[in-house]
Amino acid sequence: MTEAYESALRLEETSEKAVLLTRVLPAYTGNPKARLEVENLIKLSIPVEIGFTEGNWFSLRIPALLPKKDSGSVDYIRSSLYLAMRDFFMGVPPVRYGDAVLIYRHVYARDRPERKKRDHDNIEVNMVSDIVAMYVLPDDGPSVCSHYYCSAQGSFDRTEVYVVPQDEFPDWLKQEKQMPDKGVKLHEPQV
Repeated sequence: MTEAYESALRLEETSEKAVLLTRVLPAYTGNPKARLEVENLIKLSIPVEIGFTEGNWFSLRIPALLPKKDSGSVDYIRSSLYLAMRDFFMGVPPVRYGDAVLIYRHVYARDRPERKKRDHDNIEVNMVSDIVAMYVLPDDGPSVCSHYYCSAQGSFDRTEVYVVPQDEFPDWLKQEKQMPDKGVKLHEPQV
């Protein structure tokens, strides 16, 4: 089992590198539509959900856990999440939460072995924080933003991110235990 796991991990790393390389290949053909078509394929392949909760808290759902990479680039997150955020806020002024808590809720599939759960802190979390801050926070530094990490069980793996005003964080904590299996309903921004 250990050898199978190590082989699977090496294959995953090689596949990540191959994906990043193949994303730039269409541009080398000189086709003026290459960038747009690659972006559309990324959005279809990695469907990031973005919106606001009933309590008007910003939220996004990435349909995977944020893996802790030993090497390689975090461009796969930057490309998919940045595109989704850009499209979501197109034509809508960015939202700015002043004193807020940036929450990472790592949802693990119930059938995932306990030993396969990951550390909360990794470079991918930092990348997501930077992109979220571009749209909903003046900065993700400690003077305007606290960070909170938690884990939950669900029917499938995903990463949920919330931005909640500091004074409403206790409310979020109470609601977190009651969140639906597939995540809370998300709404479009109010213009």
